Parts: sequence; C-alpha cells; structure tokens
Amino acid sequence: MPLSRTLLATASLAGVTIGAAVAATRLPVFGARPEGDRLDRMRRSPQWDGAAFRNPLPMQSMGSPGTILEWLFGGRETRQPSEPVPTVARTRADFDAPTNLRLTWLGHGTTLVELEGRRVLIDPVFSRNASPGPLFGVARFFEPPLPLAEVPDLDAVVLTHDHYDHLDAATVRQLAPTVPRWVCPLGVGAHLERWGVPADRITERDWWDEAEVNGLRLVCTPARHFSGRFLDDRNRTLWCGWAILGETYRVYATGDGGFGPHFAEVGDRLGPFDATLAEIGAYNQGWADVHMGPEQAVRAVQHARGGLLVPVHWGTFNLAFHGWTEPAERIVVAAQVAGVPLVVPRPGEPVEPAAPQPIERWWPEVAWQTAAEAPVVSSALDLGPEGAR
Repeated sequence: MPLSRTLLATASLAGVTIGAAVAATRLPVFGARPEGDRLDRMRRSPQWDGAAFRNPLPMQSMGSPGTILEWLFGGRETRQPSEPVPTVARTRADFDAPTNLRLTWLGHGTTLVELEGRRVLIDPVFSRNASPGPLFGVARFFEPPLPLAEVPDLDAVVLTHDHYDHLDAATVRQLAPTVPRWVCPLGVGAHLERWGVPADRITERDWWDEAEVNGLRLVCTPARHFSGRFLDDRNRTLWCGWAILGETYRVYATGDGGFGPHFAEVGDRLGPFDATLAEIGAYNQGWADVHMGPEQAVRAVQHARGGLLVPVHWGTFNLAFHGWTEPAERIVVAAQVAGVPLVVPRPGEPVEPAAPQPIERWWPEVAWQTAAEAPVVSSALDLGPEGAR
C-alpha cells in the first residue's frame, strides 16, 4: 500500500477509534441522549421521521471536506477583527427599572428580552469558545458586555437548539441554581438535566406548542435547521424559533435556519410583532438551507410581520467564510431597499423598539461581498401567490 494511503488508513482508523471511545464515555459537554418518556414524546412529534427530526422542506448538501478546509483556512484576514470590537458594558443595576419592551443583544444569539416587567434570556453563551473546548477554537471576539455574574434575575431561559454557539454547558451549569424555568425544543432537556437543571424546571415543546411563564406566552415556532453536539446525534433533538408574547408587546426570535414559508405562517398566526431578533450571519450559498443570510432575513421579517429588525448571530464568532462585518453591511443595504425598520446595536447596547436609535456605523471598514457577488438563496422554495408579499 502506498505511504499516503497507509497514512490515510491509519488516520481514519485512529479517528474511528477515538470517536468510539469518546462516544462510549459520552463526555458531559456533549450532553445526554433523550430516553424514556422524553424519547417517547419526541417519537410522537409530527417532525419525527422514525429515527430523527426532519425539516418539511428538502435540504441541500452543506458541502464537502473541501468546504471544511476552506472554513478552517480561507479568508482569515477578514473573518475576525484586527482591533477591539466596541461594546457597551452593562451591570445588573442597569436592568433594575422595569420596561415595556427592551432588547439587549449580548453577542451572537445571546439576547436579554425585557417585556412587560419580565426577563427572558435567549440562547445564553458566556464562555470563551463556542465549541466542545478551547482546543477546537471558535473563540469569541469580545468578552460578554454583561458578565454572567451580573445577569439580573430571570423569569426564564429560552433555547432554540443544541448547537454549541447557542447552548453552552458551562453557562447552563452556572445559571442552573437560579433560573426558575428553562424552555426549549423537544429533547434538549436531556442536556440540561445532565448539566444540573432540575427536571421540574424544564419545559420542552414541539412546533406550535405553547408554554406560560409568569404571564408570558412562549410559542415554539418552526425553523429550517438541524441539531447535534457529536458525531452520532444529528437531528436527535428539535430546533425552533420562539414568539414571546405579552399582553401588549410581542417579540419574535427566528432562531437559526434557512428561509421558508414558515415565516408567513408565524406572521399569520402570531403577528404582528414589535421586534424580530433575526439571524443574519454564518451564511454562504452552500449553507443557505440552514442560515438564511441578511437579504432573506429582511424577507423573513416582512413575511412574519416582524416590526423592527434587530440582527443577531453575527460579529461574535468566526463561524463562516464571509468577512466578520459583512452581515452588518448587507443587512443595512437590504433593509433600506425593502423599507424594513432596522437597528444595528453594539453588543450590550439596549434597544427600545418604541424609540429605536438611528443606525450608526460602529464596525470598521472591511472588505465584503455584496448580495449580487455572493447570493444566498434557500432551496426548495415554493411560496405560492403569497410569496412576494
């Protein structure tokens, strides 16, 4: 056998052996497998196909091994900041006064929603790395503008799915003793229990199911994405967005996912909203069915009757091919063309949808590609006559 093939075979065997050993020990950071009543409920879901959860629309391939090499080594000079990212430092005291509606983006998907006197924290990730550990990289660009120790008392933590950039074991362990309610899609509760959240504080929901938390309605909404924390658990937990509904004010968090007809359904059932936390980063055409990109995020907000667009899922981790500021550049252009109201806050900067601040360019000038140069269009779309509304 040629040397190159010998090395490849040896490396493959080593990888399989290591993978099997890790799977056998199931390190805590990987979470836990759903079982028992939790698994039975998952199997009753309309989204369950007999072995895992599925998306109603077909999903295109996310790429080849060459794609991974490009992600690891391509375009790195524009993919992370060369200077400190401007943030707005916050403390617990900043959140003492109740407010009708205020949103504070803390980086990536982590957002504190204050709505009619209640506080909901979405997808908290306060660790340095959005990965199983520091050896795997994906370090954050800036420290959280609100330290974890300064997070105010919460009514709930709300989770959209179990990927590392949205569900962080270390953060969960630190919040577990104090947060009274954890609301998540089906199966994710198994991870939470392993990391110390009491079972009676966990509420798991399927698409269109609701939960009540201290007078707020939380509605689990469809999303076009996937899940998994290791090699053997892809799509073994559900993914979703969330509508957070008070008596007067409404917020929609899209979660991660490609564009689809579910946004119009969310708008028809639950809208209009005062604001939408829309995922805009970590995209390219090969990933268009799992990350919709800026232009389709604007379209999603239009379909969902989403009100003020507050972009999230960008500018925090090096998770994509594009320059780190490109999502901001493109969302400003797309929102202006579509006439969709937009804010682009610094991490930690509060947003009050009733009086949004004007867009101020706080990010540096970095080379970026326009939508015409690098389009992102989700596949398998047949939106019918209402698709252009």
